[in-house]
Amino acid sequence: MKLIPQIALLILLIFSGCANPDSAKQNKPAGIIFDSDLGPDYDDVGALAFLHAMADSGKVEILATVASNKHELVAPSIEVINTYFGRPEIPVGAPKTDGVNIGSPYHWADSIVAGYPHKLTATSDAMDAITVYRKILTSQPDNSVTIVTVGFLTNLSNLLKSQADNISPLSGKDLVSKKIKKLVSMAGKFPEGREFNVFMDSTASEYVFNNWPGEIILTGFEIGWEIRTGLRLIKSEIKNSPVKDVFRISIPLSAEDKNGRMSWDETAVLIGVYGTEDFFDTVRGKIIVNKDGSNKWEDNPSGNHVYVKQKMSVDEMSLFIENRMMHQPVK
Repeated sequence: MKLIPQIALLILLIFSGCANPDSAKQNKPAGIIFDSDLGPDYDDVGALAFLHAMADSGKVEILATVASNKHELVAPSIEVINTYFGRPEIPVGAPKTDGVNIGSPYHWADSIVAGYPHKLTATSDAMDAITVYRKILTSQPDNSVTIVTVGFLTNLSNLLKSQADNISPLSGKDLVSKKIKKLVSMAGKFPEGREFNVFMDSTASEYVFNNWPGEIILTGFEIGWEIRTGLRLIKSEIKNSPVKDVFRISIPLSAEDKNGRMSWDETAVLIGVYGTEDFFDTVRGKIIVNKDGSNKWEDNPSGNHVYVKQKMSVDEMSLFIENRMMHQPVK
């Protein structure tokens, strides 16, 4: 009979989460805004699937999904993925200013938009990206939001330049200073080179890198190039999945993808969720955008920019990422 109070206490601890040392961390999932050019490449789809897997595990809350690409299939494609994972309510924003407009040569976007549920008919029908950013940031606790950007920096440049309005009395830069915990960007090539996301809107890239008030963690071209994913996904028994369909359609159309697609954008989501410590070494300094859209790097131990270098083996990281890309919606 003396064991009954102890057993009752143990049950109470288990159901309250106190018996799990990680439960305190899981009580408040990290809030993430995902900003993507989804279209000219399809690793964005893998990255968004990874992010939904993390949301289903309770590690993150997806606050918004924002297009940095004005192509008319981008926002509907994002909404297809959100809806497939049971989150059709996630806000989808898109640029209302000038910006890049580029689609995929592989026609996967029109395939998934035609084949899966969504409400947006075109990217131009989506909310203004800056309205989405300002509303979400204003509603969140201070120093709590992570932005993962895996496309052009158009939206973040516009956000920094935005002024006080009926959403918030703060300027965009002040909102960023107050609300953003971490910015992770798939951008650049290190220590120097020319990379698509930086190059395609180099003016916005330069502005963000020169004016962002906090730390920027950069995962460069050279990282994702080595990490190949998608083959296990397309060979799997998974059915009726827009994620699988995108990789199934696209991988056979490119000889360079015979070992899987490069996983640039998935590494940014990985860092946004898990941080760098167990996966990458880091170099601190500053990224500098050249006039031709290429970039170079200046080492500085007190700099606000960090680029990552591979630490976990490429094979281990490929497996880690693709396992999460293959996650299926929670029924």
